[in-house]
Amino acid sequence: MNRFFQAFANLFRIEDLRNRLFFTLGLLAVYRIGAHIPTPGINTTVLEQLFAQSAGSVLGIFDLFSGGNFRRLTIFALGIMPYITASIILQLMQVVFPYLERLQKEGELGRRKITQYTRYLTIVLSIIQSTTIATTIQSQNLAGQSLVYHPGLGFVLLTVLTLTTGSAFIMWLGEQISERGIGNGMSLIIFVGIVVGLPRAIFDLYEKAKTQAWGAFTPLAILLLLALMVGVVAFIVYVEGAQRRIPVQYAKRVIGRRMMGGQSTYLPLRVNSGGVIPPIFASSLLAFPATAALVLGTRWPFVKKIADTLKWGEPLYTLVYISMIILFAFFYVGIVFNPTELADNMRKNGGFIPGIRPGRSTSEYVSTILNRLTFIGAIYLALVCLLPEWMIAGIHLNHLPYWMGGDWFDRHLPQWILNGLGVAFYFGGTSLLIVVGVAMDTVQQLEAQLVMRNYEGFARKGRLRGRRFSS
Repeated sequence: MNRFFQAFANLFRIEDLRNRLFFTLGLLAVYRIGAHIPTPGINTTVLEQLFAQSAGSVLGIFDLFSGGNFRRLTIFALGIMPYITASIILQLMQVVFPYLERLQKEGELGRRKITQYTRYLTIVLSIIQSTTIATTIQSQNLAGQSLVYHPGLGFVLLTVLTLTTGSAFIMWLGEQISERGIGNGMSLIIFVGIVVGLPRAIFDLYEKAKTQAWGAFTPLAILLLLALMVGVVAFIVYVEGAQRRIPVQYAKRVIGRRMMGGQSTYLPLRVNSGGVIPPIFASSLLAFPATAALVLGTRWPFVKKIADTLKWGEPLYTLVYISMIILFAFFYVGIVFNPTELADNMRKNGGFIPGIRPGRSTSEYVSTILNRLTFIGAIYLALVCLLPEWMIAGIHLNHLPYWMGGDWFDRHLPQWILNGLGVAFYFGGTSLLIVVGVAMDTVQQLEAQLVMRNYEGFARKGRLRGRRFSS
């Protein structure tokens, strides 16, 4: 513990590091100030009631990544989602368009060009999303109350200008933090937007303990909940840092008058190479039925029926969610990692895996290991994402048809398993992964800065391995 406090004090002794920390905190404070400036013309009270009724829809996904700004439709309501979407689209397009693939391999100059394209695409997506939001909101009402004070073309244009400018400003804040501060700016903005709700979650837990919400079982339930939270966080930290290290040997070569190679190293393959991208994709797709029911449910009842079968805790939701996470995990890793190209580069540089022939055999060997790790990582993501949701909504096995044992589950399983504990567990699975991953990455960068300046870091043995959100 003394080592931790000593390392923390060293952060403020180094002038450059201290300036970077204060710069980062200052820009994050600017972001939080903007989170309290509402978009003109919005009836925020009615809008929050609409969000409460549409929990679990795609609106909730946007609200998560905007730090609650979307629920109040502030000037930062779009949050970082347009930038994330643009980055993912360009990553996927690198497989289709050779020009983008060449840019990625050109080093710093190519990456700057891709970043510029990402900015342009972010603005385009922001305009499209803000236009959709403005036109949808002004056509909605709740119990006869309109969400907009003065609907019309003027409101649409003003909302598009406000939200697009806010999204561009957030993108600029993130880039400035990454360049002149500490950590990945985009990840930290998402991180701050999520953790601001932690005091509210703590207060809610205190209220449940005070009112004995679960009766005589309340003290034990709270202890189990806290132990489970600590255990899940520790499990995420362990898996996010886990690697499979494949040994690689480089043969000795004579280039001119110099002897090159002859070194032993390893190829690190992460257990969770896809990060939080698979659950984000899966959650977004599963949220569309609930969103469609919100708009079309009164006109087409079958849309609402489909949405009801895909709500949190429903068996079909769980099955489809796990399947989608596994599918997107393999899909994403297949895009960002090419075993054939890796094997060719290794062979050209005189490298080989002991016991494996260079070329095709190496590619197949790495691909087999990567597939196994990806499957394990996908199961890990599914468990972490579903556990908080099961605590909130339960596992509705009693909703299964009679021939699948729905009545049997209803008679023999406790209600707290079927209907959940009613816990206002603020950190959902996806948000918990983001919070822990960003925290690990930021601490890793702070540790690297301290070690580079001959100061002791936070870890006694080895080095912390983090993960950026965009990885």
